Amino acid sequence: MTKASQALPTFSAYEPAHIELQKLLPFESASQAYRLAQHHSTMADEVPEISYEDLASIEDDFEEIDTQIMRKQYDISKPAYAKRAEAIAKIPTFWPLVFEQAPPEIDQYIQPADSQIINDHLKSISVSRIELEDKPEGGNPRSLKITFNFSANEYFGNEKLEKTFWYRRASDGWTGLVSEPVKVDWKKGKDPTEGLTDGAHALSAARRKVGDMTGKGMPEYTSLAKKLESWNGQNTTFFTWFGFVSGRRYVNAEESEKATKEYQQKKEARKQGDDAGKDEAEDENEDEEAEDDQAVEVHEAGEDLAVGIAEDLWPNAIKFFTQAQEMGDMSDPEFEDDMDDEEDEDDEPVDIRSLVGGAEKGKARDSNGPPAKKVKR
Repeated sequence: MTKASQALPTFSAYEPAHIELQKLLPFESASQAYRLAQHHSTMADEVPEISYEDLASIEDDFEEIDTQIMRKQYDISKPAYAKRAEAIAKIPTFWPLVFEQAPPEIDQYIQPADSQIINDHLKSISVSRIELEDKPEGGNPRSLKITFNFSANEYFGNEKLEKTFWYRRASDGWTGLVSEPVKVDWKKGKDPTEGLTDGAHALSAARRKVGDMTGKGMPEYTSLAKKLESWNGQNTTFFTWFGFVSGRRYVNAEESEKATKEYQQKKEARKQGDDAGKDEAEDENEDEEAEDDQAVEVHEAGEDLAVGIAEDLWPNAIKFFTQAQEMGDMSDPEFEDDMDDEEDEDDEPVDIRSLVGGAEKGKARDSNGPPAKKVKR
């Protein structure tokens, strides 16, 4: 029996020794306890075994439900997003302010150099579920296209940076988002990624040329791996994300299609209770390092960042914009002056005796001396 197909452990009752019970309990009570223990032991033996395949089948059901919900949500939300796009087009600073209030999962990768580019030149962003555009009923809603539009600037020549992510399944069952590096036309001396996006794009082009998207025997691989010994997406700028490929390795469409077909067959077999649906034991001699391309991955959290933008920043953009506006109001000079005035009033001395003596005594004191300070209530 393989590891994947082993039954989960079941509870079993220890059968008590009748003679030991007799020493501790009256004869009748000991007999009743013995019969009760036998009854529970029999019930435990009758509990059906639950296998890992059974749990995997249930997990399949939940995944399918999530997929259907995402498809439906994308379809019915299109009019609302179109209405929002029309409204925010009249607010030039909308998206820079949204990024200013980005959640921590995104903000942690935005460095001062990124903020300057975003604040001064970001015009808009958009998110689309690319497979649903082509196949509304059969496409995977997890595949994404995130588009950034910029005004002309001194950093790069692109007016549009478009990053596409495909949800793929590898031959060994791994699933996740994969992408291809975007060519950013950095101007001389203006690349905040220190050459990482250029290196990622050059390696991708070299691999595509030889027809091996995981190839390592090329100078572009060696050069990028060496550079990444001290630099990566964790300690460079947000724009390094445009060079992201995969959280593990690149998976092409052909491999994913074949693996998905096999997965669907196994899933159907599990539903039918067929042993063919059981996962085979992992090959202990498999070289896992051959499946890992992280030595040349410029942004290890690229998938998390893409999902954060698509599922948090994008749908909640108005909320983040409003928060930025509120923060701006609180830092407004006039607002701060008003706060200072209120603090000054709070610091003024209070005539305690007039408060204790009541209103009439307070008035009498007012006629015999300087007026009491106004109490801020």
